[in-house]
Amino acid sequence: MFKEPDRDCGTCPRLVELRASLRDSEPDWHNAPVPAFGALSAELLIVGLAPGLRGANRTGRPFTGDFAGDLLYATLQKFGFADGAYGASPEDGMTLTNCRITNAVRCLPPENKPVGAEVNACRDYLAAELAAMRNLKVIVALGVLSHGAVARCLGIRLKTTPFRHGAQYTLEDGRILADSYHCSRYNTNTGRLTTEMFETVFADVRASIAAA
Repeated sequence: MFKEPDRDCGTCPRLVELRASLRDSEPDWHNAPVPAFGALSAELLIVGLAPGLRGANRTGRPFTGDFAGDLLYATLQKFGFADGAYGASPEDGMTLTNCRITNAVRCLPPENKPVGAEVNACRDYLAAELAAMRNLKVIVALGVLSHGAVARCLGIRLKTTPFRHGAQYTLEDGRILADSYHCSRYNTNTGRLTTEMFETVFADVRASIAAA
Protein backbone atom coordinates (compact mmCIF):
# COMPACT_ATOMS: atom_id res chain seq x y z
CA MET A 1 0.00 0.00 0.00
CA PHE A 2 1.30 3.45 -0.91
CA LYS A 3 1.89 5.87 1.95
CA GLU A 4 3.43 9.35 1.81
CA PRO A 5 6.41 10.15 4.07
CA ASP A 6 5.59 11.38 7.56
CA ARG A 7 5.58 15.15 8.04
CA ASP A 8 8.66 14.90 10.27
CA CYS A 9 10.51 12.25 8.25
CA GLY A 10 14.07 12.20 9.60
CA THR A 11 15.81 10.05 7.00
CA CYS A 12 17.99 12.69 5.29
CA PRO A 13 20.07 14.88 7.64
CA ARG A 14 20.62 17.77 5.18
CA LEU A 15 16.93 17.99 4.36
CA VAL A 16 15.91 17.76 8.01
CA GLU A 17 18.31 20.58 8.90
CA LEU A 18 16.99 22.81 6.14
CA ARG A 19 13.39 22.03 7.07
CA ALA A 20 14.01 22.92 10.72
CA SER A 21 15.62 26.21 9.74
CA LEU A 22 12.71 27.15 7.50
CA ARG A 23 10.14 26.21 10.12
CA ASP A 24 11.80 28.80 12.35
CA SER A 25 12.09 31.51 9.70
CA GLU A 26 8.90 30.80 7.74
CA PRO A 27 6.46 29.17 10.17
CA ASP A 28 3.47 29.67 7.86
CA TRP A 29 4.98 27.63 5.03
CA HIS A 30 4.34 23.93 4.44
CA ASN A 31 7.99 22.97 5.25
CA ALA A 32 7.47 19.19 5.10
CA PRO A 33 7.50 16.36 2.58
CA VAL A 34 5.16 17.38 -0.23
CA PRO A 35 2.48 14.81 -1.08
CA ALA A 36 1.58 13.96 -4.65
CA PHE A 37 -1.32 15.75 -6.36
CA GLY A 38 -3.94 13.75 -8.27
CA ALA A 39 -5.50 10.32 -8.07
CA LEU A 40 -3.68 6.99 -7.97
CA SER A 41 -6.18 5.82 -10.58
CA ALA A 42 -4.73 8.18 -13.20
CA GLU A 43 -3.20 6.96 -16.46
CA LEU A 44 -0.53 9.69 -16.48
CA LEU A 45 2.13 10.28 -13.81
CA ILE A 46 4.44 13.29 -13.97
CA VAL A 47 7.63 12.96 -11.93
CA GLY A 48 9.47 16.14 -10.99
CA LEU A 49 12.77 16.60 -9.21
CA ALA A 50 11.92 17.97 -5.73
CA PRO A 51 9.84 20.73 -4.13
CA GLY A 52 10.99 24.28 -4.89
CA LEU A 53 11.76 26.67 -2.03
CA ARG A 54 8.98 29.18 -2.75
CA GLY A 55 6.90 26.73 -4.73
CA ALA A 56 5.78 23.40 -3.30
CA ASN A 57 7.79 23.70 -0.09
CA ARG A 58 5.85 26.87 0.66
CA THR A 59 2.42 25.87 -0.61
CA GLY A 60 2.38 22.11 -0.03
CA ARG A 61 1.26 21.18 -3.55
CA PRO A 62 3.64 20.04 -6.32
CA PHE A 63 4.66 22.74 -8.79
CA THR A 64 2.47 25.34 -7.10
CA GLY A 65 3.67 28.87 -6.46
CA ASP A 66 6.68 29.18 -8.77
CA PHE A 67 7.42 29.59 -12.48
CA ALA A 68 7.65 25.85 -13.16
CA GLY A 69 4.04 25.50 -12.07
CA ASP A 70 2.90 28.32 -14.34
CA LEU A 71 4.18 26.45 -17.38
CA LEU A 72 3.24 22.96 -16.23
CA TYR A 73 -0.36 23.68 -15.26
CA ALA A 74 -1.03 25.81 -18.33
CA THR A 75 0.21 22.93 -20.48
CA LEU A 76 -1.85 20.35 -18.59
CA GLN A 77 -4.94 22.50 -19.07
CA LYS A 78 -4.27 22.86 -22.78
CA PHE A 79 -4.15 19.07 -23.24
CA GLY A 80 -7.08 18.22 -20.99
CA PHE A 81 -5.16 16.94 -17.96
CA ALA A 82 -6.25 19.76 -15.62
CA ASP A 83 -9.40 21.73 -15.01
CA GLY A 84 -10.03 25.05 -13.29
CA ALA A 85 -8.10 28.28 -12.94
CA TYR A 86 -4.54 27.89 -11.68
CA GLY A 87 -4.02 30.45 -8.92
CA ALA A 88 -0.63 29.26 -7.62
CA SER A 89 -2.29 28.11 -4.41
CA PRO A 90 -3.66 24.79 -3.15
CA GLU A 91 -6.93 26.65 -2.57
CA ASP A 92 -7.31 27.71 -6.21
CA GLY A 93 -9.75 24.87 -6.91
CA MET A 94 -7.73 23.38 -9.76
CA THR A 95 -8.17 19.64 -10.27
CA LEU A 96 -6.24 17.13 -12.33
CA THR A 97 -7.94 14.92 -14.90
CA ASN A 98 -6.49 11.43 -15.36
CA CYS A 99 -3.16 12.82 -14.16
CA ARG A 100 -1.01 12.70 -11.02
CA ILE A 101 2.05 14.79 -10.16
CA THR A 102 4.78 13.67 -7.78
CA ASN A 103 8.49 14.24 -7.11
CA ALA A 104 11.49 11.92 -7.03
CA VAL A 105 12.51 13.62 -3.75
CA ARG A 106 9.68 14.67 -1.45
CA CYS A 107 11.51 17.31 0.62
CA LEU A 108 13.20 20.56 -0.34
CA PRO A 109 16.96 20.06 -0.90
CA PRO A 110 19.52 22.87 -0.44
CA GLU A 111 19.88 24.87 -3.67
CA ASN A 112 17.29 22.55 -5.25
CA LYS A 113 20.00 19.91 -5.68
CA PRO A 114 19.42 16.58 -3.90
CA VAL A 115 22.38 14.26 -3.53
CA GLY A 116 22.33 10.60 -4.52
CA ALA A 117 21.66 9.33 -1.00
CA GLU A 118 18.57 11.54 -0.76
CA VAL A 119 17.22 10.32 -4.09
CA ASN A 120 17.82 6.75 -2.97
CA ALA A 121 16.12 7.36 0.37
CA CYS A 122 12.93 8.47 -1.39
CA ARG A 123 13.01 5.69 -3.99
CA ASP A 124 10.78 3.35 -1.99
CA TYR A 125 8.02 5.97 -1.97
CA LEU A 126 8.21 6.44 -5.73
CA ALA A 127 8.37 2.68 -6.34
CA ALA A 128 5.30 2.10 -4.15
CA GLU A 129 3.48 4.91 -5.93
CA LEU A 130 4.23 3.42 -9.34
CA ALA A 131 3.07 0.00 -8.15
CA ALA A 132 -0.15 1.44 -6.75
CA MET A 133 -1.11 3.12 -10.04
CA ARG A 134 -2.89 0.17 -11.63
CA ASN A 135 -4.13 2.17 -14.65
CA LEU A 136 -0.83 3.89 -15.36
CA LYS A 137 0.01 4.15 -19.06
CA VAL A 138 2.53 7.00 -19.36
CA ILE A 139 5.20 8.34 -16.99
CA VAL A 140 6.67 11.74 -17.81
CA ALA A 141 10.09 12.30 -16.24
CA LEU A 142 11.04 15.95 -15.93
CA GLY A 143 14.82 15.99 -16.15
CA VAL A 144 17.71 13.56 -15.91
CA LEU A 145 17.42 12.91 -12.18
CA SER A 146 13.72 12.08 -12.37
CA HIS A 147 14.32 9.83 -15.36
CA GLY A 148 16.99 7.95 -13.44
CA ALA A 149 14.80 7.62 -10.36
CA VAL A 150 11.93 6.14 -12.38
CA ALA A 151 14.25 3.82 -14.28
CA ARG A 152 15.77 2.44 -11.09
CA CYS A 153 12.34 1.90 -9.55
CA LEU A 154 11.28 -0.11 -12.59
CA GLY A 155 14.54 -1.98 -13.08
CA ILE A 156 15.25 -0.30 -16.42
CA ARG A 157 18.82 -0.12 -17.70
CA LEU A 158 19.87 3.50 -18.18
CA LYS A 159 22.33 2.42 -20.84
CA THR A 160 19.48 1.34 -23.11
CA THR A 161 17.04 4.06 -22.07
CA PRO A 162 19.09 7.26 -21.61
CA PHE A 163 17.39 10.55 -20.86
CA ARG A 164 16.62 12.50 -24.02
CA HIS A 165 14.13 15.33 -24.29
CA GLY A 166 11.13 14.22 -26.33
CA ALA A 167 12.00 10.52 -26.13
CA GLN A 168 9.32 7.90 -25.48
CA TYR A 169 10.40 4.43 -24.38
CA THR A 170 7.88 1.59 -24.47
CA LEU A 171 8.62 -0.63 -21.48
CA GLU A 172 8.22 -4.40 -21.32
CA ASP A 173 4.89 -4.09 -19.52
CA GLY A 174 3.53 -1.76 -22.22
CA ARG A 175 3.79 1.44 -20.22
CA ILE A 176 5.63 4.39 -21.72
CA LEU A 177 8.42 6.44 -20.15
CA ALA A 178 8.50 9.90 -21.73
CA ASP A 179 11.22 12.49 -21.16
CA SER A 180 11.18 16.26 -20.99
CA TYR A 181 13.58 18.87 -19.79
CA HIS A 182 12.39 20.24 -16.47
CA CYS A 183 10.03 23.21 -16.82
CA SER A 184 12.20 25.43 -14.62
CA ARG A 185 12.74 29.13 -15.16
CA TYR A 186 16.44 28.44 -15.78
CA ASN A 187 15.69 26.03 -18.63
CA THR A 188 13.19 28.38 -20.26
CA ASN A 189 15.34 31.50 -19.79
CA THR A 190 18.34 29.79 -21.40
CA GLY A 191 16.26 28.44 -24.28
CA ARG A 192 16.93 24.83 -23.43
CA LEU A 193 13.16 24.38 -23.12
CA THR A 194 10.56 26.43 -24.96
CA THR A 195 6.82 26.41 -24.43
CA GLU A 196 6.45 24.77 -27.83
CA MET A 197 8.90 22.00 -26.93
CA PHE A 198 7.10 21.33 -23.68
CA GLU A 199 3.69 21.29 -25.35
CA THR A 200 4.95 18.84 -27.97
CA VAL A 201 5.85 16.39 -25.19
CA PHE A 202 2.32 16.50 -23.83
CA ALA A 203 0.72 16.35 -27.25
CA ASP A 204 2.63 13.11 -27.76
CA VAL A 205 1.58 11.90 -24.29
CA ARG A 206 -2.06 12.60 -25.05
CA ALA A 207 -1.77 10.63 -28.30
CA SER A 208 -0.02 7.72 -26.56
CA ILE A 209 -2.70 7.45 -23.90
CA ALA A 210 -5.42 7.53 -26.54
CA ALA A 211 -3.67 4.77 -28.50
CA ALA A 212 -2.93 2.53 -25.52
